[in-house]
Amino acid sequence: MPEFEQTLGAGALISIAVGAVALLLLLIIQFRVHAFVALILVSLLTAIIAGIPAANILTTLTSAFGSTLGGVALLVGLGAMLGRMLEISGGAQALADALVARFGEKRAPMALGIASLFFGFPIFFDAGLVVMLPVVFTVGRRLGGGLLLYGIPVATAFSVMHVFVPPHPGPVAAAELLGADAGLLILVGLVVAIPTWVVAGQLFGAWIGKLIVLPIPDGFSADAAADKDLNPPSPGLVVSLLLLPLILIFINTGLDFARVQGWVSKEAGWFQLARTLGATPIALLISVLVAGYVLGPMRGRSAVKVERILDSALGPVCSIILITGAGGMFGGVLRASGIGKALSDGLSDIGLPVLVAGFLVATALRVAQGSATVALITAAGLIQPAVQAAGYQGLQLSAIVIALASGSVMLSHVNDSGFWLVGRFFNMDVKTTFKTWSVMQTLVGLIGFALSGLIFWAG
Repeated sequence: MPEFEQTLGAGALISIAVGAVALLLLLIIQFRVHAFVALILVSLLTAIIAGIPAANILTTLTSAFGSTLGGVALLVGLGAMLGRMLEISGGAQALADALVARFGEKRAPMALGIASLFFGFPIFFDAGLVVMLPVVFTVGRRLGGGLLLYGIPVATAFSVMHVFVPPHPGPVAAAELLGADAGLLILVGLVVAIPTWVVAGQLFGAWIGKLIVLPIPDGFSADAAADKDLNPPSPGLVVSLLLLPLILIFINTGLDFARVQGWVSKEAGWFQLARTLGATPIALLISVLVAGYVLGPMRGRSAVKVERILDSALGPVCSIILITGAGGMFGGVLRASGIGKALSDGLSDIGLPVLVAGFLVATALRVAQGSATVALITAAGLIQPAVQAAGYQGLQLSAIVIALASGSVMLSHVNDSGFWLVGRFFNMDVKTTFKTWSVMQTLVGLIGFALSGLIFWAG
């Protein structure tokens, strides 16, 4: 593939990015073009206008699409299978009943959010959300009040844990680049994540859930009545099945944390095998196999019925997977065109305090290319020289990582694969996704940045 060196100026590149987003919204909202088609078309036009060589365009599109699918398709597909087994077996209903009985109907959204905070410590955002959705849908159908009342606290919980708290990849990589202590960062991340969830997840979720009442999607439950188990599994068994992938993933991320600290050697055979078994797709595969047996033959279901149940989980999520991949394609084109670099270079030269500059650079990168993890790691690399020159230590380093993480979730829009993932799972149109998911993510960023400033000042 020929080398590509961007010759357009920052102003032109930013104008192209703004025009691309505007065209995409116009196609989807005004002309009702399917999001999958619109994303591919706008990605192609953006690549051409931004000057990416013709010989590179197809590779740029397909590699960005493929890399996004590689991270999403297995997680969503296997997560949907696990969720389908829990729902058809009556396990989701049993867990929902137990949560409501323990916390009461009025506190059900809080109960779901707290459970998601716990599950979100080791598991990535998209995998955790997919696994929890059947429980969210079941609680919503039982208690009423619309999907957002229950879905926003859950989505926010997984989001804040993913972006603020090690051992997730973004904060771990940023801590390595800036020299922050990972153990201290876990504590600081939790101190920031929990109050941020209370405001952006619990309080905002209660408000927006009453303002916009969405019906509970039937994607996980279509034609499920005939297969429902009259003798559902116990809530304890359901929790065990939900915890299985989380434990495996936690072992994986814990081992990687130990490698970073120098406690174990990455060359050890047992280390590589354990990390493979704990990789999120493999952990979900193992969990699907266990759930298929425990909720299938062990409870009197034939292998043919289990196969049919698992197959029925894939149809509803195919559209979600493809649109999410196309969203990643759009973000990949913006990265390859140099738009994100132009924004970050311009902001880094302004001369603001490191904490503020880092937040703004991460925000610009997030807006330009969509990926929170890429924005966080790239911003950390850009401000690394300034941080080292200033000689920050301890709490101040952790506060800078949190500020970068806060910027990396700001203003989620159409180039963010999470925007499409949540929008499609919640069965929302683009405008509603902006009003709910985008506002929630921006609240997370603003609250996190404010708290990072307090911690930086106290340190």
